[in-house]
Amino acid sequence: MVSWSEINLLDLLRSVVDILLVTYVIYKLIMVIRGTKAVQLLKGITVIVVVWFLSSLLQLKTLNFIMTQAITYGVLAIIIIFQPELRRALEQLGRGRFFSRELQEEEIRKQAIEAIVKATTYMAKRRIGALISIERETGLNEYIETGIPIEAQITSQLLINIFIPNTPLHDGAVIIKDGEIKAAACYLPLSESPFISKELGTRHRAAIGVSEVTDCVTIVVSEETGAISITKNGEIYRNLTEERLTELLELNWLNQTKSVSGLRWNWRGKNNG
Repeated sequence: MVSWSEINLLDLLRSVVDILLVTYVIYKLIMVIRGTKAVQLLKGITVIVVVWFLSSLLQLKTLNFIMTQAITYGVLAIIIIFQPELRRALEQLGRGRFFSRELQEEEIRKQAIEAIVKATTYMAKRRIGALISIERETGLNEYIETGIPIEAQITSQLLINIFIPNTPLHDGAVIIKDGEIKAAACYLPLSESPFISKELGTRHRAAIGVSEVTDCVTIVVSEETGAISITKNGEIYRNLTEERLTELLELNWLNQTKSVSGLRWNWRGKNNG
């Protein structure tokens, strides 16, 4: 005969598994829409829900009625608005990638870092100017939209070819997202900081500028000196060697889920322009 304690234990285990599965599915859905305009729409929906709850709590009948109608008929609107993201999620589920994406990301990033470092070193030796931004947690879609779509695998040959002088795509930034070159010839916001060294040009100001408003990592190759620099959190670290560039990319992109405070700690007082 099954005791009440056994029944309660089974119910508890079932509830825990249920909550964990729902949490994981929600997490995966957030990962799918991360870096897209859907994130801003999701914030708007959150505001509507909060206003609805407060209006109900404070018994603001007119406002509560309006919010209730917005939520009731908003389900169809959400399906329409999020249609690209929902379609992408279903495609990933059909390819079996929905639950195995993390297993692929690390290997893709390792190959990408190798290609980026190889291309950067090649261009530095030949004083070919370059500007490469790598998306992390904050989406760069608004800057991707200013450039020419590429959507290509990251290879050193392609990066070098993009930045060859007097070619259509060399002027501007390459933006990397999800292990791909998403776009080239992108416009990045210029920093207006008065503390930037006067010897730094537009590429460096753009690299610092985008790092002030996002958490991306941006690599710069100087056309004048061939020096390699990297920017993050509004700071620039200059005259990097090939080994140091690889180390910083691994620290701040490959292992971005870990602590990234080492960038400031390791470079405090060194080559900070």
